[in-house]
Amino acid sequence: MKHRKKSPLPPPKRLQLKPDHTWKAPPGYKVLVLDRGAVSFNIPENWLIHKMEPLELHNAPPPDDDARISVTFWKMPPGIDWSGLPIDKLLEQSVQGTEREILSKTPIKRLPRTDIEVVWTEHRFIDTAEPREAYTRITVARGFDIHILITMDYWVDDAARFRPVWEEVVRSLQLGRIINDPTRGETLH
Repeated sequence: MKHRKKSPLPPPKRLQLKPDHTWKAPPGYKVLVLDRGAVSFNIPENWLIHKMEPLELHNAPPPDDDARISVTFWKMPPGIDWSGLPIDKLLEQSVQGTEREILSKTPIKRLPRTDIEVVWTEHRFIDTAEPREAYTRITVARGFDIHILITMDYWVDDAARFRPVWEEVVRSLQLGRIINDPTRGETLH
């Protein structure tokens, strides 16, 4: 049997926003919308999509980048009660079995949100390719029949520069919306 090369994914679609669009982000950020609103959050306006599956965003084209955000999400069947599967357990399982040399871990933190469940942790590790100390921040969130895993990796000496990016990503995270016209954003009528 012959193996076929996977064809590359098409580039992300860029749409021209309508003058009356409703997308809003803080200065220096833009809104990233996935699957017509199933997932959205703010990212720095100069960050680039490097890979589509899983989605990878970088602050500069690799190998000249200093930070990376990876995103994977799953649409779940509607109507399932997930309360029997605590979200902090999902986060614990998502970070088990890593081959990285972990130097330290923070306790799992739960964000006080009323719309979705969000937990996260931070690991400090040695990047074997450089070798250099780095952080990875990992969050698991769920709501509106969506589960999402977001990770952000950056160098320890760049923490002051990239922690605010992480905080904005998690603060602005929205799940389960349906946006009929992405060029306009959410509309009430």
